Amino acid sequence: MKFHYIIQGLFVLLGLISLLASLWNADWFFTARNTQFVVENVGRNRARLFYGVLGFLLIGMGIFFFCQTIEAYRDLH
Repeated sequence: MKFHYIIQGLFVLLGLISLLASLWNADWFFTARNTQFVVENVGRNRARLFYGVLGFLLIGMGIFFFCQTIEAYRDLH
């Protein structure tokens, strides 16, 4: 059961990093090799928007899965 919480925490943590990096226009994030594909194809401002939305989605998924895990745990007991 604890493994589920670790995965959900990772979703929220990575979502926060993506969201905050997009809000602060963090150079370390947008000059990283993994983000260069998006930045080169759509530009920095749209990449910021993309990673901001991605951050919200990841946070939302983490919270949703957490609620589903709690509900499933309640049904078992």
